[in-house]
Amino acid sequence: MEIYGDSLKVIRFVKKNIVFFIAALAAVVSCFFVPPDKEYLNYFDWKTLSCLFITLAVICALRNIKFFTILARKLVIMTGNLRTLFVLLIVITFIGSMIIANDMALITFLPLGYFALSVAKQEKYMAYLFVLQNISANLGGMLTPFGNPQNLYLYSYFNIPTGEFCLIMLPAFLLAVTLLLVACIPVKSIKFTLNEKFPEKLNIPKTILYIVLFLFSILIVFRIIPFGVGLVLIPAVLFFVDRESLKMVDYGLLGTFFFFFIFAGNLARIEAVNSLMSTLLEKDTLIVSILSCQVISNVPSAILLSKFTSDYPALLLGVNIGGTGTLIASLASLITFNEFRILYPKQTKKYILIFTGLNVAFVVILTVAMKLLSLIKI
Repeated sequence: MEIYGDSLKVIRFVKKNIVFFIAALAAVVSCFFVPPDKEYLNYFDWKTLSCLFITLAVICALRNIKFFTILARKLVIMTGNLRTLFVLLIVITFIGSMIIANDMALITFLPLGYFALSVAKQEKYMAYLFVLQNISANLGGMLTPFGNPQNLYLYSYFNIPTGEFCLIMLPAFLLAVTLLLVACIPVKSIKFTLNEKFPEKLNIPKTILYIVLFLFSILIVFRIIPFGVGLVLIPAVLFFVDRESLKMVDYGLLGTFFFFFIFAGNLARIEAVNSLMSTLLEKDTLIVSILSCQVISNVPSAILLSKFTSDYPALLLGVNIGGTGTLIASLASLITFNEFRILYPKQTKKYILIFTGLNVAFVVILTVAMKLLSLIKI
């Protein structure tokens, strides 16, 4: 029985970090074609890994004091209308993903959505809300370099000016906001009252400290402060104030980046692969990157395809829009699906149908709109 229990733990661990293990396997296999040498050291974008680590650590610290949950709960309690509640939860998740990244936004705000609909006795809308929160998390982070891991990587890899980055993403961002608000229209304007009391209170001193650290990490992302300074200072402060936050960092994500750097670097050195990928991306970087996300997810797609194209505006749009679509287009989508499956195991088919319908609509509309916009610019 003990061996069986250990096996289950291993299986759960692998499922939770499936992309990490795929990345590791891909990196190892690629090493047979390009044996390790000194060129491997040039594969890694250490600034991206450092910025991702310190940003995730500060976000974990803020999450530990329930900063985002407490503020969001206060806003939710103020609503008295189901449609308004939907809009608010989606906006909170959308904005949250811009600040704390999409996966962390979902981990923080999906339970809030479940709580709100349960108390309002409107559980029949749960699947629809979860899917919309998932889409808002995947698309909300597209406007800022630190909003999504793939954004942080491409922003650093291509050394994109901050103003240009925001201008590239602004049309898709505005369209995504509009589509999400339109998606709330079918929800009925049912009135309800939320009078729940919560024991948690905001820790003001820690909140101030963590917000200062977060702003400090943003300055590092924007290249105003050297990343080496933050890599020393922020972990040192958190080690004494909240050691647990350093343990909670998504090291699986960092490891995924690490191994895909090796895999992508090796592929770029294989002449046949380099020629094929470069040809495909030259024909249509936007479409190729969106399709790639549907198969290997958005973060690996960003790392891999960046080695074969210099068209970073199209690649940037593609790996953000491509986060919608299939369940594996973004790791955040798997988080939402697993959360819903645990809560409502008998409604997974309903969830997948709603998820597929809405995600296909979003990815098609956004893709067509961006292609038309590119033609107008030409």
